[in-house]
Amino acid sequence: MKKFIYTLALAFTLQISFAQSVILDKEKLLEFYQTQRYADAALYLQSIYPADTKDVKALSQMAYCNMMAGKLPEAEKSYLMINEIQPNMMPVLFNLANINTRRGNDLKAKGYLESIVKIDSTNFNAFKQLAGLIKDSLQLKIAYLKTANALNSADADVATDLAQGYRDLEKWALGYQVLKVAIAADTSNLFLLQAQLPFANELKKYKEVIYVGEKLLKDGADANVVKDVGKAYYYLKNYEKCISYYQMLEKVDKQTEMTLYMMTLSYRELKNLEMATTYAKKTIEEGISPNTSTYYSLLAGVQESNGKFTTAAASYKRGLTFSESGSTYYRLALLFDLKLKQLKNASTYYNLYLASKPDPKVEKGQIDYVTGRLADLKSLMK
Repeated sequence: MKKFIYTLALAFTLQISFAQSVILDKEKLLEFYQTQRYADAALYLQSIYPADTKDVKALSQMAYCNMMAGKLPEAEKSYLMINEIQPNMMPVLFNLANINTRRGNDLKAKGYLESIVKIDSTNFNAFKQLAGLIKDSLQLKIAYLKTANALNSADADVATDLAQGYRDLEKWALGYQVLKVAIAADTSNLFLLQAQLPFANELKKYKEVIYVGEKLLKDGADANVVKDVGKAYYYLKNYEKCISYYQMLEKVDKQTEMTLYMMTLSYRELKNLEMATTYAKKTIEEGISPNTSTYYSLLAGVQESNGKFTTAAASYKRGLTFSESGSTYYRLALLFDLKLKQLKNASTYYNLYLASKPDPKVEKGQIDYVTGRLADLKSLMK
């Protein structure tokens, strides 16, 4: 027992002796902090403390400085040492989670945050951050957000994210209620008010959508708000208002397939069949990808390579209904000419290729070939 007490006393004496040997220039360190020269501060601290120091305060300072300087591996090393000396300190676990999140190590970050919620099951920030790390499970993400929201229902970020999760599940009433509670705590939060509009629309609270939406639009036109307000006017059968709002989107080229479709319906309800026809065509055009013709050409090429020539011809033609293309005319002409031996069709598509005015500098070889081949086909079809 005496031996143990002596050893303990000796260790304590050595620790005091070492602590006294480290002379920290606090003014110099403060200057580094004030001028945000965190890398210099970290180097200074490393210069006066030994590499194997167990001084938690020193390690914390070095870790903080390195983290602020963006030297994340060095910061992580110091925090891990602290965690070994004094396990499960919440600030340390949070910092380790933060460092790993910034470095893309979500799995490790998630582990540190899970350790925090085991220690403190009411830690709002840990649940909020855990939700942010979930990418592949909507149900798990919602579970974390629900817990965070229960701990702090006024947090706008959590409320918005949770509502979005409910929106993905089409649980409109739940999403609306979450946002309603958050809005009650911050009635001037424009982001929350805007986020609630689609939920109110789905719940047929059209007058509320118009009232809130038009207030929001006084602070600046937002395409999503315009869409929600226009939709509400449509369902209240105020078709002129619906059209006027969606025309705002057209003017700034922010129309969508949905807004054009609702304009078509509105014009139809107003018996303006000419405009309804115009917007029906616009809706179809908006719904078609500009790459659809290219995709059909790709499909046709695969079918042609597979020896399915008739099917390939049909795919090329289908692509042309979406967008005229000189290269598609050329491929179709070759298919009819060389594979299907349909010379009349080949001649038609060779002429359409030339009529598409291909660039003579880029496609000179193809143009010369088509011109010569047309002359051959003309003699063959006599």
